[in-house]
Amino acid sequence: MFKERIVITGMGAVTPIGIGVPDYWRNLLSGKPGIGPITRFDAEGLPVRIAGEVKDFDPALYLPKKLIAQTDIFMQFAFAAAGEAIQSGGIAGMPPSRVGIVLGTALGGISTAAGTQEQITRSGSYRVTPHLVPKFLSNIAAAHIAIANGFKGPSYTVSTACSSGADAIGMAAMLLRAGQADAIVAAGAESILCALMDAGLSAARAMSARNEEPERASRPFDRGRDGFVMGEGAGALIVETLSSARARGAEILAELLGYANCTDAYHVTSPDPDGSGEIRCMRQALAEAGLAPEDIGYVNAHGTSTPLGDKVESQALREVFGEAAARIPVSSTKGATGHLMGAGGVTELIACIQAIREGVVPPTLNYEEPDPECDLDYVPNESREAKVDAAMSNSFGFGGQNTSIIVGRYRE
Repeated sequence: MFKERIVITGMGAVTPIGIGVPDYWRNLLSGKPGIGPITRFDAEGLPVRIAGEVKDFDPALYLPKKLIAQTDIFMQFAFAAAGEAIQSGGIAGMPPSRVGIVLGTALGGISTAAGTQEQITRSGSYRVTPHLVPKFLSNIAAAHIAIANGFKGPSYTVSTACSSGADAIGMAAMLLRAGQADAIVAAGAESILCALMDAGLSAARAMSARNEEPERASRPFDRGRDGFVMGEGAGALIVETLSSARARGAEILAELLGYANCTDAYHVTSPDPDGSGEIRCMRQALAEAGLAPEDIGYVNAHGTSTPLGDKVESQALREVFGEAAARIPVSSTKGATGHLMGAGGVTELIACIQAIREGVVPPTLNYEEPDPECDLDYVPNESREAKVDAAMSNSFGFGGQNTSIIVGRYRE
């Protein structure tokens, strides 16, 4: 049966190491660290006082003035990343009913909700902004993007923890193949930076507490890793049918070759120690792409810098890629950005697309002491030239969520 080819025609990014795809990519390759002391809220007294914050973000540069006070910061990031993708993809003139949006976020406007409750508790007053509920509803980010651009196609918001952004891309492909739209803005956005989330993740012992050396705190696959670092940001892609892209003469950046999602059915926070869910997910993505493991030239790993997570992903990669595992470059860009949660799946796939287009793979920062249980080529500390025709991006999340996406060089 004929299966419509799906391509990527636009990209946008807001990250702790750069706003806009060019800055994000340049700083990723140069090894710029994006993690520092928390300034977004008062973290004094909390066990973790570091995060990957987006710097120098002025919402007035990206949003209509009236929206700034009506939107949570994760929505502002989403709006900015989507705007860049829409402009670079040139889809503004497409029929509105044929353009949709799928947005992924793990926790939506959690910082607005938590901050408002703090305000109520402190003041004793329940007088709040009438925009409160739409500020923390997850789907309103997509609504604002649709309203601003007049897009009237399908609109979905998915929440699959740290896989949310990646699953937004997968759902976009499914909608396109189902004939529901010709192009989809697939975005992931997140900002969980608030005392409530800091306290909760600290209590779960999930995060690094290297408060005195924040730039060295996120160290995926390194033997001394001790937890992830909270990050924030957004990524957006224009995902489009090949026939639509050809008809309007769009520049095609890459082709979406494979997507898979599955669950561990094991534990709500821990991956299955045998890696079986991750293995199954990567194999399903390869099968959909019609590729053998040795066809993959680069893997952007989930690699959060947690002791168990990095170990399990390493063993899963060894199982899936077999003999090829020793020679395929694998890096985690979370060493630079921290863990962007729902935004990570999109920004990390952008890194894969850029690796294909420019022939260079980004490094894993802070990889200093090898771990015998993590024995792959993690591209330590410096970017590297490499010929990449196809790349895989992994996103794994709480609840046993597993998502793998494969993109490739576009060929006629």
